[in-house]
Amino acid sequence: METIKEGDYILIRFKDKRYLKRVESDKNFSYKGGVLYYKDLIGKPFGITVGELQIFKPTLEEIILYGIKRETQIIYPKDTFYIAKKLDLSEGKKLLEFGTGSGAATMVFSSCVGSTGKVYTFEREERIFKTAKRNLERFGFTHNVVMFNKPFDPKEVKDIQFDAAFIDVREPYPYVEAVHKVLKPSAPVGFLLPTANQVEELLRHLRPYFGDIEILEILTRYYKANPDRFRPEDTMVGHTAYLLFAKKLLLDTTEAVNGEK
Repeated sequence: METIKEGDYILIRFKDKRYLKRVESDKNFSYKGGVLYYKDLIGKPFGITVGELQIFKPTLEEIILYGIKRETQIIYPKDTFYIAKKLDLSEGKKLLEFGTGSGAATMVFSSCVGSTGKVYTFEREERIFKTAKRNLERFGFTHNVVMFNKPFDPKEVKDIQFDAAFIDVREPYPYVEAVHKVLKPSAPVGFLLPTANQVEELLRHLRPYFGDIEILEILTRYYKANPDRFRPEDTMVGHTAYLLFAKKLLLDTTEAVNGEK
């Protein structure tokens, strides 16, 4: 049975609130009703109840929602985990990402490609880059992530053929051809776009480079976990962004079929 150790992160559930905290033996968690001393948790299993508190091992989603420092709006887990599956990420794959933002999506992608895969991520803003780097270091997601503090530069990855790409920048249109060149044939690419006019403009730039285009948004509604008052929560996360997915097309199919490329 896994037990809580010094330096571990724990998720504390108190009534309807969740708190992500790091276990340090000389510190404590104060709440309305008492004090939790972290030293008393060391050696205990996850999933215990201490008074009114429930102590859990945090999931990656909870680390993202409650733990990372944000310089920009993070991509919500409701979107990020879906993106990872649409990009077909799995152990050993290589992903191109830009921009990094606060690193929330990068953490999910890093988890998906495993110890033998790589995520190459670009962020042009130095302040945002430094925040993302600290987030990745804090939660142990640097082992398979290569970070660049610059706009996407194909020269940095010229010898790599990527299994997938994800792009979250204000104007992705100038990068379409460059991304096409570094992807494997039929490889998926994903874009996150907050507004409809951005989607329309991107669609004009994708052809003839990409096909099998899909556009969607994900809406999530939570419900109260109360058997005597089961109903939707009073608020919900609605539209956060449009997600656009496509796959790389070979530009000269005839030559490819004949084996000349």
